[in-house]
Amino acid sequence: MNAIEIRNLSKSFRGLYALDHLNMTVPVGVIYGFIGENGSGKSTTEKLICGHLVPDEGNIKLFGRDYKDAGVRVRVGALVENAGCFPNSSVWNNLMMQAINLNIPNPQEEINRVLKIVRMEDSARIKFKSCSLGMKQRIGIAMALLGDPALLILDEPINGLDTDGMRIMREILVDITKSYQCTVVISSHILGELEKIATHYGIVRGGKMLKEMAAEELDAGCRTYVALRTKDMGRTKALLACKYSRVEEDESDYLRVYDAKAPEDIVTYLYEGGILVNEIKTAKIGLEEYYIDLMNEKEVR
Repeated sequence: MNAIEIRNLSKSFRGLYALDHLNMTVPVGVIYGFIGENGSGKSTTEKLICGHLVPDEGNIKLFGRDYKDAGVRVRVGALVENAGCFPNSSVWNNLMMQAINLNIPNPQEEINRVLKIVRMEDSARIKFKSCSLGMKQRIGIAMALLGDPALLILDEPINGLDTDGMRIMREILVDITKSYQCTVVISSHILGELEKIATHYGIVRGGKMLKEMAAEELDAGCRTYVALRTKDMGRTKALLACKYSRVEEDESDYLRVYDAKAPEDIVTYLYEGGILVNEIKTAKIGLEEYYIDLMNEKEVR
């Protein structure tokens, strides 16, 4: 059984399609990285899953049942856009109001549980307006976790966080899936961070699903390259460009050669051209570069 199964889902606004017959499959127990540029349809998809919007056509199933089924709706928690908290109320009071709204039994016990998950049990009495951005995002997740959902939908929860905030968020999301058997769908533009936790990916563009894959498939599909440094990088790049079709400089001041069969071939070729290699290594592109390559490939087609 899958946590989410979407088939031919479409949604338009004023005659323009935000989603155009989108298909999406999210297995149970995974962290699903939902990727796409602004306006690609990520937020619209998440709002449709949560029942905030009504689709024009298509089907959404959650855990094998229609997404409008009351029995399955209670198994979904979401943080879409913001936590919707009262700024002058404490973290505890905001959670209590939400727990009462959801008619949760033993609300104090449940609030203690979710605060522990998001590592904010010592911050319960702080007013929401006094919390940092990272704390506010974690409060939003705590609210979404009230009632122990089996599916958690998160829209850009790590955007704007500092390094430590992103680390804490990563650890929380991994803990949610491993310790509480909760499936997580998370959208983000920070692909380097998403790559550290996601087990599955869905890449959308123009309201259509371009590709779905597991992390293992991504790793297998990522191209390898040879990265190197010399004392004369300009001359090295010019010489390499005479033999190899794709030679690029990266942000770490390495030259990357993408179609080389072996590092030793490059070392020999440059030596014969009068250039000595100072550093050389073989590596793979990451999620961000894979995504950019996929987007460029679709544009060419």
